[in-house]
Amino acid sequence: MLPHRGDYALLREGWRSDLLAGLTVGIVALPLALGFGISSGAGAEAGIVTAIVAGIIAAVFGGSNVQVSGPTGAMVVILVPIMAMHGLTGLAVVSIMAGILVLLAGILKLGRSVSYIPWPVIEGFTLGIGVIIFLQQVPAILTDTPRPHSTNALVAAIQSLSEIKPEYFIWSLGAVLIVAASMVGFNLVNPAIPGSLIGIVVVTGLTFVFNTPLAIIGELPRTLPVPSVPSADWNLLQALALPAVTVAALAAIESLLSARVASSMEGKGGYDPDRELVGQGLASIGAGLFGGMPATGAIARTAVNVRSGAQTRFASIFHALVLLLIILVAAKPVGQIPYAALSGVLMVTAVRMVNMAAAKAVLRSTRADATAYVVTAVVTVAVDLVVAVIIGLVVAGFFALRMLAKATDVKREELSGEPQAGDENIAAIRISGPLFFAVADRVLETVSRLSGVKVVILQMSRIESVDATGARVLFDLVQTLEIRGITVLIKGIRPGQVELFRTVGVLDSLRHTRHLFDDMDAALEHARSHIQRAS
Repeated sequence: MLPHRGDYALLREGWRSDLLAGLTVGIVALPLALGFGISSGAGAEAGIVTAIVAGIIAAVFGGSNVQVSGPTGAMVVILVPIMAMHGLTGLAVVSIMAGILVLLAGILKLGRSVSYIPWPVIEGFTLGIGVIIFLQQVPAILTDTPRPHSTNALVAAIQSLSEIKPEYFIWSLGAVLIVAASMVGFNLVNPAIPGSLIGIVVVTGLTFVFNTPLAIIGELPRTLPVPSVPSADWNLLQALALPAVTVAALAAIESLLSARVASSMEGKGGYDPDRELVGQGLASIGAGLFGGMPATGAIARTAVNVRSGAQTRFASIFHALVLLLIILVAAKPVGQIPYAALSGVLMVTAVRMVNMAAAKAVLRSTRADATAYVVTAVVTVAVDLVVAVIIGLVVAGFFALRMLAKATDVKREELSGEPQAGDENIAAIRISGPLFFAVADRVLETVSRLSGVKVVILQMSRIESVDATGARVLFDLVQTLEIRGITVLIKGIRPGQVELFRTVGVLDSLRHTRHLFDDMDAALEHARSHIQRAS
């Protein structure tokens, strides 16, 4: 999990590509870092500090050679209420606390856990985040002095409609449209052209020419702040415990998803999910010490990095150095950027987050997947991001269990060979598919309803998998039938399931050890001998 020389094996041949990719990503990241910092309530400084500090740390210690990390829209959604309640100190503290949790997750090798999140849940989560980021910009373009509103983006956007300043709104809407047109237009002409930066330069220039009423970022620091441990008492740590878990969960999920996407792009190879968590945890700790915010892997910036030809993690490091150079030599002109221009960048970014092709595919797939997608998206917007993922997993899990339960079949089969006298008193029951807790009652009820039989042969060779509940049901079933005077024979237990059945007591519940068979013909012959003796 530690950095090693192999991380830069391609640097000698690809350093030019890394420099170009880092420069490109740095230009793209500048407005996003500023915008996300402002949207969180922490200010532009927190956003750019996070992009620099976390960008370097995650690049050096992370598990992907092309991942670009920094502030992201998904994280901003969670940070808004934290900032509103606890301010910059609380933001720094929660960043460090969440970073420690993510770091521990990496050390404990929990990186593969993201693979358990279903695709519809991920897409619904992404759609909800895009909607929230878009709604968060509404108050900023309606008035130059938006008042504090609800921490819910949808409610805040509706509340801000009552404060609209028509003249300001016209100018800010114009700024948003200019930036959006630049981003969309230049992307169609040549995706390598930073349309967001060009749009921001145009809008900033217009504010000087026409003396517009648009609010601007204001003064920015011309150097990085001195790192320090934020002061926090026990009450603050307790209050931030749950938010820190939420932030850590989101940081881990988003970073691993981004790294996984990057590993599949243009043959960039794999990634180490556990090392990625270690790197992201250290990045958030570092950002918190510098007064920044929690960081995650950024899918959009990572994609730009890959498409710009990045070969090693030096490209991600250089992108952070480009941002550092900007605040060292160009802090004053950057401070003249209007908020509305950054809102335009974030609105377009939010729209681009919504994958319409994926949405159509999910909605047209199965009712279960469509439900999980819609529920996750709605809960993300209405409640909370991590709650949305949990509910989405529950919904997807419910439908998955129901589908799995339908695959379990319990039926009475015809006896093989020539019919003999007394065969009507023998029931051959075949159980096929998974035998687990969701189907346990159905199996017990189906077999227990048998009447007029003296011997039951349970054919179990087609049981694909079994859990403790399923095994316990078989134990109860054998005992119930034996108490009723019905002899139970078991045929075809799979080798891998024998130990579980023995542990739970299924085998001991049989009347005799000779009532366990590997062959159906032998089991049937034994059953007929029971009938003959009984008659």
